[in-house]
Amino acid sequence: MKVSILQHDIVWGKPAENCRRLEKQIAAQPGADLYVLAEMWPTGFAIEPEGLAECDKTSLLWMKQTARCHNAAIAGSIAVEQDGKFYNRFYFVKPDGTIASYDKRHLFTYGGEDRHYTRGNRRVVVEWMGVRFLLAICYDLRFPVWTRNRQDYDAIIYVANWPTSRIEAWSTLLRARAIENQCYVIGVNRVGADANCEYCGGSAIIDPYGCTIAAPQLGAEQTALAEIDMERLETFRDKFPVLEDGDWDSLNIEH
Repeated sequence: MKVSILQHDIVWGKPAENCRRLEKQIAAQPGADLYVLAEMWPTGFAIEPEGLAECDKTSLLWMKQTARCHNAAIAGSIAVEQDGKFYNRFYFVKPDGTIASYDKRHLFTYGGEDRHYTRGNRRVVVEWMGVRFLLAICYDLRFPVWTRNRQDYDAIIYVANWPTSRIEAWSTLLRARAIENQCYVIGVNRVGADANCEYCGGSAIIDPYGCTIAAPQLGAEQTALAEIDMERLETFRDKFPVLEDGDWDSLNIEH
């Protein structure tokens, strides 16, 4: 499976403009089976979602149309309003229109996200082309128990608006999650700036050994492409069965 990560800037509060910009990036990287966008790609990281969160699913419709057009899955998070509540919701959209979604579990209290959004309580694993993906968003990266591999996934996707001031933590933790969970890790972080932070990207696809196999240039709007090699992963897991020795019974996490 070929995965393309889109390290992109975000025009604040302008979903239509962001769709147009992303269409150009996707067109420049044809042939991928999965395209991954950043956290809250239509708007930027909207701590106060009133007036920005979507209730009409316009951006989700664009994801469905784009997935169908390119015969590829597309993934990224959107600020959504549902039944009077706000969610930072990660959508994984397949070209046949099938949708899986995950609501961010660990809300960024330091920035006040917890005061506006409702946190999720369910891990979500979605299968696409023989690969099982665990969906995760930004701050989730700091909490390894939530994403501990119980032999139920092959790759983790993290989408983020992770600021430059803490980029070393981002890069280090992506590698750690790949190594400890014996899986691929796909991390997509935005570039550019909003009213509160600057962002330099640091997006990467990391293999189960902790090696970076694809990465855009730091600070640039670029795509990068890598192969998820399931045969290689399964051979590694069979030869070195780390996951067999995990403390799964001690984890009380709802699927």
